Parts: sequence; C-alpha cells; structure tokens
Amino acid sequence: MSADSPEQRPTVLVVDDVPENIAAMVAMLQDQYRVRVANRGAKALQLAASSAPDLILLDVSMPEMDGYETCRHLKANPATAHVPVIFLTARTDELEEARGFEVGAVDYIMKPVSPPVARARIASQLALKQAHDFLRDRSAYLEAEVQRRTREILQIEDATIIALAALAETRDNETGNHIRRTQHYVRALARALRHDPHFSAQLDDRTIDLLFKSAPLHDIGKVGIPDSILLKPGKLTAEEFEIMKTHTMLGRDAIADAEAQCGTRNSFLRYAREIAQYHHEKWDGSGYPEGLAGDDIPVSARLMALADVYDALISRRVYKPAFSHEEAVRIIAEGRGRHFDPDMVDAFQGIADEFHAIALRFADPEHEPQRRLPPAI
Repeated sequence: MSADSPEQRPTVLVVDDVPENIAAMVAMLQDQYRVRVANRGAKALQLAASSAPDLILLDVSMPEMDGYETCRHLKANPATAHVPVIFLTARTDELEEARGFEVGAVDYIMKPVSPPVARARIASQLALKQAHDFLRDRSAYLEAEVQRRTREILQIEDATIIALAALAETRDNETGNHIRRTQHYVRALARALRHDPHFSAQLDDRTIDLLFKSAPLHDIGKVGIPDSILLKPGKLTAEEFEIMKTHTMLGRDAIADAEAQCGTRNSFLRYAREIAQYHHEKWDGSGYPEGLAGDDIPVSARLMALADVYDALISRRVYKPAFSHEEAVRIIAEGRGRHFDPDMVDAFQGIADEFHAIALRFADPEHEPQRRLPPAI
C-alpha cells in the first residue's frame, strides 16, 4: 500500500445541512483526504462514534441540533473528545466565536469558504492532532510499561519472600496454619490502626501489603538453631533458651544478606528484617534481643508481637490446653503498656472478633503437632 493511497489519508467529516455546501467541501478536500459527510448533528455523532475521524468540519447553523450542541456532545464522548472541530460559519460576531471555543472548537472557517485558507487551517490542525496523538500514545505506552515493570517487581518480591518462608518452614516446628493466621492478624491490626494519627503516616496500603507478605518470616532465624534445641520435646534449660533467643539475630542477618543482594538495606525486605529481629521486644523494655522499649520498637515488630502472642494463647501446647478467645483477649488486655503498645491493644480489642474469625478460618487439624515454646507474656 503506497503512502498516497486513500486508505492512509486522514479522514475529514464534513457536517452541513446544505447539500451545495457539502458538495463544495468534498470537491475541495477529496484529493488530499478521505471525506465523510453528514447533514445533521445527530448523524455526525453517530458516524464519529462508530469510527472517529481525524478532523470534523462542523456547520454552526443547522436544524434540530446546531453546531454548538453537536460539538458539546462530541467533546463529552471519550471516543471523540480528542478529535479537533473546526466550525464553518457565516457569523462574524465575536461572542459567537467565543462561544464556539468554549464548547471545544479549535478554529473557525468563515463562509464563503476560501479554499487556500481552509486547506491551510485543516492541515495545521491535523499536524497538531498528529503531534497530540503521538504524545498521548507515548504516554499510554509509558504508563503501560510502568505497570508492567511494577508487576514484575511485585512478582520478584513475592517469589523472594515465598522462597525464604519455605526455607523457614523446613526447620520450624510451628504449623503452616500458624503462619497464615499471624499473617492475617497482622494485616487486620494494621488496617485498624491506619487512620490513627500515631500510625497513619506509616501504615499505607503498600506498607500493609508488605507487612502481610513479611509476617511469615518472623521466625526464619530458627533455621540456625541446632536440632537438639529446636526439636527438643521437653522444656528448654536456661542455657538452651538463651541459644533459642538468638534466632532473632540469625533471622535479621539472613534477611540482611538477602537485602545485600538487592543492593540496599531499605528494600522491600525491611519489614521482614524488623519483624524477625524485634518481635520479641516488649513495650516496657523487658523483651529481647536488645531490650528496646516504647516507640523505639518498630511498628512492624509491635504488630507481630501481638499477633504472635494471641495465636500462641489460643493454640494447644505440650504444657497447656488452648485458651479460649475470650481468655486470650483478657490476657492481651492485661499486657497493655507492659508487653504491648497500648494503642495497638485498644485497636485489637475493637477488632477482636475479626481475630477470632481468622483463627477459626485457619484452625489447626486435630492431629497437628503441638508447639513447644511458650508465649513471652
């Protein structure tokens, strides 16, 4: 197909209720453009919506629907809003011209039409439209490319976290359902706090999503604990418990190594690292590994601490039966300001039923092995 073939020429829609005017415009334009015609505003809207032209020459004075009203409808339709409209008119009133520009026209051609003037103005507007179309297409391409790259990044994040979580589960005596429950507890609590002035700046949608993904890595450091301690069926000695507590630092180091591969210490794994290192810290400073207190404990770790303890309380242990949901809520309330962030306890009490629903949804099978370590209450 040659560059001058009719199929590749710009399309101009001529709208006029006078047959002689239409014939004159067709004769003037047909050597350069594909020309379509309509003798009413409604017909013009129908043709333009079915296949948008590159430019519309629109008579102002028409019966039923004048040019101004027709132009308003064209600009209100996303399929035709980008098509330049040039009014054809015998009116010379400046107010009429202003009205035309207000409804979306880009130019006026006065009747009787001067062919050289008309061709020049049409060519000028088509050149502008071509530039606008290029920029619009380029913008759409860039937006699509950003979305594609964003999806790729999220997939890489998910794959990395899933791989690390799978590694943790190979050595952890906790159940898979414990991991799922704590994930959902953390997200529910974070959502309950997102509009609290103390947390709103930190708990946006992106952060909450990363917290949900990162929660399964809270005990990843147990991969470095000797089997003789990790799998011991009885109660740990004081010395053994000190070794067990090092899983927080081992987890931090494992995730930090993964971050180093990303080339940054502030990667998407930041929350996983904070949770692994600090979720055994207590609000009053009596936790481990560093004895942090209050707001010095990262928000991510404070969320995980409450979620982890709640799940430990409602789960069976070698040394205890599962506490009821109501008893677990009472115990956590008693830890307000001591073990847990007071604001988080308040938020938890407001959504305690949601925690209970999550626990029921991901309940452990009856034959599931019991966890050994007690909650750090």
